[in-house]
Amino acid sequence: MRHPRWIAAGAAGAIALGTLVAVAPPATAATTDTLSVDFAAPTGDFRGGASGTLYGLGDEGAPTQALINGAHITNTSQKAPFGTQHPSGDSLKIEDGFFAKHGTQLDIYVQDYYPDWAYNGGRRPGDDRTYNQADGSYTNQPNGIWDYLEVVEFVTEAVATKSDYPDKYVFIPFNEPDGGNWYADWNFFNQQFLPDWKAAVDKIREVYARHGLTPVIGGPGDAAWRPDRTAVWLDYAKQTGTLPQYMIWHELGIDNLATYRSHYAEYRKLESDRGISPLEINITEYGLLRDMGVPGQLIQWFSMFEDTKVDAQTAYWNYAGNFSDNSARPNGANAGWWMFKWYGDLAGSKTVKVTPPSLNVADTLQGIGAIDAADKRATVLYGGSSADTVDLSLTGLDAGTFGARVDVEVREAPLSGAEGLAPTPRVVSSLSDVAVTDGGLRVSVPNYDRYAGYQLVVTPHRDGVPASVQPWSTSIEAENTAITGAQVFDQSPTGNGGWIFLASHGRDVGAFNNASSKADWTVEVPRDGTYRFQVIGATPGVPGRHALFVDGANPTTVQYTADLALNNTSRWKYRGSAEVEVALTAGSHVLSLRASADGSTVLPNADITLDKFVLTDITDGEKVVYPASTIRLADGAQLAYDRQGARGSAVIQGDGRADVYATAFQSGYYDVAVDYSTTAASDVSVTLNGRQVASASTAGAGAFSSVARLHLSEGINEIEVRSAAGIALASVSTTRAAAADSAAVKIEAESGALAGAANVGALGASTGSNVSNGRFVGYLGNGAGNTVTIPRAAGFQAAGDYDIVVKYTNAEVSGRHDYNPQVVDRPLQVSEAGTGRVGDGYFRYTYSWNSFWERTIPVTLKTADGALTFGSDGHYAPNVDYVVIAPARLGDVVTTSKTVAPALTVDAKTSSRKMGDKAYLIVEATNTSAVATQMVIATPFGNKTFASVGVGKKVNAAFNSRQAGFPAGQAKITQTATIDGKPVSVETTVAYAAH
Repeated sequence: MRHPRWIAAGAAGAIALGTLVAVAPPATAATTDTLSVDFAAPTGDFRGGASGTLYGLGDEGAPTQALINGAHITNTSQKAPFGTQHPSGDSLKIEDGFFAKHGTQLDIYVQDYYPDWAYNGGRRPGDDRTYNQADGSYTNQPNGIWDYLEVVEFVTEAVATKSDYPDKYVFIPFNEPDGGNWYADWNFFNQQFLPDWKAAVDKIREVYARHGLTPVIGGPGDAAWRPDRTAVWLDYAKQTGTLPQYMIWHELGIDNLATYRSHYAEYRKLESDRGISPLEINITEYGLLRDMGVPGQLIQWFSMFEDTKVDAQTAYWNYAGNFSDNSARPNGANAGWWMFKWYGDLAGSKTVKVTPPSLNVADTLQGIGAIDAADKRATVLYGGSSADTVDLSLTGLDAGTFGARVDVEVREAPLSGAEGLAPTPRVVSSLSDVAVTDGGLRVSVPNYDRYAGYQLVVTPHRDGVPASVQPWSTSIEAENTAITGAQVFDQSPTGNGGWIFLASHGRDVGAFNNASSKADWTVEVPRDGTYRFQVIGATPGVPGRHALFVDGANPTTVQYTADLALNNTSRWKYRGSAEVEVALTAGSHVLSLRASADGSTVLPNADITLDKFVLTDITDGEKVVYPASTIRLADGAQLAYDRQGARGSAVIQGDGRADVYATAFQSGYYDVAVDYSTTAASDVSVTLNGRQVASASTAGAGAFSSVARLHLSEGINEIEVRSAAGIALASVSTTRAAAADSAAVKIEAESGALAGAANVGALGASTGSNVSNGRFVGYLGNGAGNTVTIPRAAGFQAAGDYDIVVKYTNAEVSGRHDYNPQVVDRPLQVSEAGTGRVGDGYFRYTYSWNSFWERTIPVTLKTADGALTFGSDGHYAPNVDYVVIAPARLGDVVTTSKTVAPALTVDAKTSSRKMGDKAYLIVEATNTSAVATQMVIATPFGNKTFASVGVGKKVNAAFNSRQAGFPAGQAKITQTATIDGKPVSVETTVAYAAH
């Protein structure tokens, strides 16, 4: 089924919709869920604590700083310093990146100092007596020391003396003591855990006091809500003066989506009954595999925790360093990451009352509403509905804040798989200059999938960017293509108790493992051009290949990298993505994805699960616009509506900053445009991924566009915009400039000079590997002498800022764990002859030694001809396929005066009448654009074209249904005009009632 893109509004006004694809409604009766949001009923300051993560950070740079900052991670639990529970995640190694922008508290599991799970083999370390669970007796031991206190002291001392942020740490001395970690037995809990709790707390306080510090402590850390244990522990902790600052427990099961609020209320009552002032709460582990990377699931958890104003951290079921499967590849966003980003965007807001169809019911429509009075921006995040349509009933939109007419945009983040690259969420519904009646507005949005997430933003009417700037895109579920030689599988969200990664729409295609296996998609594209074909699917631990045929000819190879959750229940379900470009002519085509290119030989590792296909027009560089209404503002930057021609722009001056998180599907050059206006001479500067790369100035007042050709990394790029004198920022946009990639230099690693143990390895075609030329360099690092050196070649013989894109592989694991794959982040260092080290980074796990990904290291070179040496003076470095050395910026920043193009808008009304025995649909459309437009009115009963409709002119069209009556539906009005020499087309839908 293609992705439907319809919109209906319960208020008069122009409704603008981007150029997207729509389909006929399903044959079954349509269903609707209603989410009510009252913006006049505040529920408190936005906390943002649900963005926490357990072992979401591996080593410095894994994940990258852009991913950390964009996801707005406020709290995380990590390994105790020098601990051995996991190979990565040491708190001291990740603290700088975590606290760089949004991090507020870094929790450490002190017991993670131990290497094994359960800790110390599940047995409490010895002291002067051993408890006998059989009869409740004790046996005296000779040493008289509780061994664990030595661990507590060592860990606390390390933080106090080696951390730059000791006041921002939270010590969690016990993790899941109610499970297999020492104190599961009730009698042992009463007799031993309680004094052990006091001993640990006292020791932490004692160590910190030596250094003039006061520690923050969290506990007890139970694996589930245990009211009886908690009551006893609270009594003891109050009596002994060892109450922590944070109350901690875990909420992990499917049913916890229904029961958490009752647990929260029960805990608060336990406090109140004992006269204990409310403690902060951190649910340091929540959710299951099925929830990770899934925005429609994450929002259900977020809404509960935000509603109760607590912190919470996604559980660590899989790999360290990827936000619990909420990021993709080394630097990419999956759909779950975008929900984190949207949630973080609410910082500084007030939350408001949200009424879902059902509260405290798992797997249902839930949401968060927030209002930022200073920015005059109202937001709703929602997801989880199984209905065809979600009606958003918005009330309490104060006229003093929003005025009488508003703009509304709804963006969608559909499931992309844990390792699947998700694009910047697209606008799927847009209302421009729509009237608000008595503070109310009703917006109806088609619901793609219960696993998708949505962001609705309401602002006063602004001089914004129309949704039509989006590139054309459409998608289809793999199971809805014409399948041959394969099988459709249902993937229950409750399968294996939630221990499963979800498939888009709950189904996928597997057994794609023979020469006849193929999936055919008949799709119509709007014009001749270049299109990106993306497959969301799962490879079981090795890279693989498929052939893509267009109309039965000219096969193109689709190359997959490896994806595999090492837990066996997730095999063939841990999904990533593969992308390939294809040239198509306007009209209908059959895109056929096949396991064989010749009809007889199966391609290497072609047994790949298929979930979804996405086709996107990238002919013109896939321009992506980030309007001010969606940009994260900081340090005094604020949306303003008092400047004619710049209403809704972000005023940035002094220390003010605008943060944009831009997606790049490929590493390479992009034209990054900053569109803004000024009231006097001014300036603008751009920082990309932490490095200032461009600046411009204007001589006077006006509207301007400053464009810099910058090198972006695959995945998420953090673009920061500043202005000392002051600008009104309208938008930031990125447009791919692929032809400019010739300015970069690609060097195969095996062509460099090898030293020490470094050597050239080879991978044959049968491996399915994506290695370039079949060769790579391995055994780098593990000592300064094992290196590869690349001479400076034409194209980068100049000092300056560069990006070094490294194609690499790293499949190292170390040790074992009951459920966490013990992956290792490998370091790579870059040195310049005559300068020394100029860059380094940790390179995350790629699942297979045959599977290569990209990671970018920014460097500043000081010489014109100093050779570059790659290696590591510590651990082994990743294997390297090739490197691309690219100047950070090409050419000068170009600033031009900008005339703001008028949007194409229409005011449309519908009616019906009976003529004879037939019902007619009447569509009346007034061109409210600032230019004349061609207008096409399309209905289920026929189409009518008006070659030119003048400004303010009205047209009428009557359509014979050829029936006595017809059901409610929608008409589509397409306006086309040429603005500033470029064709612009906008589709508008208008609802009509049943006759």
